[in-house]
Amino acid sequence: MDNKRLFTDTEQQQADELRSRLRELLGADLTDADMALVDHYWQEAIDGDTVVRDVFGLNPLLCALQTAVISAEETGLRRDGVMAVLLYAVGTLPEEKELAGVAPILRGLVRIQELYKKNPVIESENFRNLILSFAEDMRVILIMIADRVNLMRQIRDTKEEGARHQVSLEANYLYAPLAHKLGLYKLKSELEDLSLKYLEHDAYYMIKDKLNATKQSRDAYIERFIGPIEQRLKEAGLHFHMKGRTKSIHSIWQKMKKQKCGFEGIYDLFAIRIIIDNPTSGATEHALCWQAYSIITDMYQPNPKRLRDWLSVPKSNGYESLHITVLGPEQKWVEVQIRTERMDDIAERGLAAHWRYKGIHGAEGGLEEWLSNIRTALEAGEGDNLQVMDQFRMELCEDEVYVFTPHGDLFKLRKGATVLDFAYNIHTNIGNHCTGARINGKNVSIREELHSGDQVEIITQNNQRPKQDWLSFVKTSRAKSKIRLALKETQTSDLQMAKEMLERRFKNKKVEFDESTLFQVVKRMGFKEMSDFYRQVADAKLDANEIIERYIEQRDFDQKKNAPQPAQSAEAFSMESMNAQLPAATGHDDVLVIDRNLKGLDYSLAKCCRPIYGDDIFGFVTISGGIKIHRTDCPNAPELQRRFGYRVVRARWSGKGASQYSITLRVIGNDDIGIVNNITNIISKEEHLIMRSINIDSSDGLFRGTIVVMLDDNTRLQSLIRKIQNVRGVKQVDRI
Repeated sequence: MDNKRLFTDTEQQQADELRSRLRELLGADLTDADMALVDHYWQEAIDGDTVVRDVFGLNPLLCALQTAVISAEETGLRRDGVMAVLLYAVGTLPEEKELAGVAPILRGLVRIQELYKKNPVIESENFRNLILSFAEDMRVILIMIADRVNLMRQIRDTKEEGARHQVSLEANYLYAPLAHKLGLYKLKSELEDLSLKYLEHDAYYMIKDKLNATKQSRDAYIERFIGPIEQRLKEAGLHFHMKGRTKSIHSIWQKMKKQKCGFEGIYDLFAIRIIIDNPTSGATEHALCWQAYSIITDMYQPNPKRLRDWLSVPKSNGYESLHITVLGPEQKWVEVQIRTERMDDIAERGLAAHWRYKGIHGAEGGLEEWLSNIRTALEAGEGDNLQVMDQFRMELCEDEVYVFTPHGDLFKLRKGATVLDFAYNIHTNIGNHCTGARINGKNVSIREELHSGDQVEIITQNNQRPKQDWLSFVKTSRAKSKIRLALKETQTSDLQMAKEMLERRFKNKKVEFDESTLFQVVKRMGFKEMSDFYRQVADAKLDANEIIERYIEQRDFDQKKNAPQPAQSAEAFSMESMNAQLPAATGHDDVLVIDRNLKGLDYSLAKCCRPIYGDDIFGFVTISGGIKIHRTDCPNAPELQRRFGYRVVRARWSGKGASQYSITLRVIGNDDIGIVNNITNIISKEEHLIMRSINIDSSDGLFRGTIVVMLDDNTRLQSLIRKIQNVRGVKQVDRI
């Protein structure tokens, strides 16, 4: 392959070494034919000039080799995963039969690549698509974690500090928690430390320098602590090895911030790890760990509040260990971790070790259930995108609680989960009908928070139904998605009932129902969707009689408009000159002066354009004899002028505005964090202005919303529009 067009001499040497390392790691799994196929697609991309260096000046093909090695070494991916990494570098979806197992992984990676092309940082709607790609195949997550670890390693000396800052934020916000969830603690710690190094340079090097300065005394203390333990364990006939592990720089910094203290105030800077040699029979692993625990706690006083038993109940990512904190020499608290070699391998390398011991299917377990819940929550398409981001990340970071059914079945949920979360975790139908629970024999509400060791018996009633406020206190994504789905089904049923009720009212009044005419009425009432209209009918916010009146008016208007009309002899009507000819009027507040000196006539404001005090207006004499007041820029004005000019009368407001009018504004802008809050804050600060409703929809990085406000005149309306237009990120504000 002609690499000179893309690779420097140094990069070519690195690439050759990485290829050899891959062949060493995968052995016979990665054949010469596989690498020849990769070279073929790489050469096509190089010849077609489709492979270019990224914003940091990095060679994407060299980065692919580096990521492939990390994936094979640290995450346990084999031939299909490695081939996907190498072909992903050129965005290729090959059709070769020998790559059938690679295709599903590659599709997920290419979709993610497209997302990053649109936006260098995944957020909002893109985030939903990113996680859906992850949830399709766990190997996609592993590759993206390895890719981010490699990128963070390579950008140490870059001059593109802005881009490095964005990459580091995302590594800390998303990829480090993902690595933690999958048990890849080594990669998780590296991502966190590098993120801290790039984002908070001074804090990173302050802690690093202090760790280096105290290393000698720390090592000496570790020797004094483990010496007696080592002797007693050998006397008990245990085969083991011990090592001290200093906490990561990121972990120390987080403790300093949480405890609001300096470096010197952190006493547990290290932990002692006792790793027992794997016994010949796996059945004795736990017994040996508990034997070591007994020996250590006989020597040093333990802190019972700091005991963590992940032997009896492993974490959902497979982590098994026994953690205790004891009071060592010089009255210092020391954390001791006890595990076997197998457990230590899983703790260090997560899924990679799982696959070695149990195979890929045995390793997934709780993780596959977690991914299934994520798919369900995201595919439902419900909820604000920013809420989805926060919910997903919280579930990555939070600890777990372990609760039992009355029959002794064990369930794991995220910390802070409630009775209702537990009910939905058992079964959707149980969650939908849950009314409370008995925890350890005591009756509690559905809001009660669960704690490890609780025995929980769910109480249900057939007449119970999901409620909107349930979403405010459940914690798990599974419960949230199931509640939203149930509410959506209920709303669909309610909307159908509202439609049938309205049609019955039409029939009772002997008014023929026409869907297209009603659609025009609904549109002029300011509704974008028929579902929104029927929802307000179902909630009794709209009066059926008023709807029928508007329907009849629209039907009559359409009939007159389509009927043959005699030639009109009226002079051309000029909307602009009409109001200019009107004299100033005096009188009571909100009095309309119609056709020069006539005032006090019975009139009503047209629903199609909803005029308010201060708007340029005109009157239209209806068939029934009443006068409808329209804005001069009403969508119907040109047609009324052209076809019924003889029924148009001039009009203007008199006095000053005192009534409150309902106005609907359409706002379009960038889907930025906080932009909606900024808009609503402006409205809330306005005197004599009330916000009745707000409806926001987001897609493709933009939000589109309608805001209904109550105000008293056009001047205040124009002032409000200008203020909203000045909000950063707002692109357009229209009155509808």
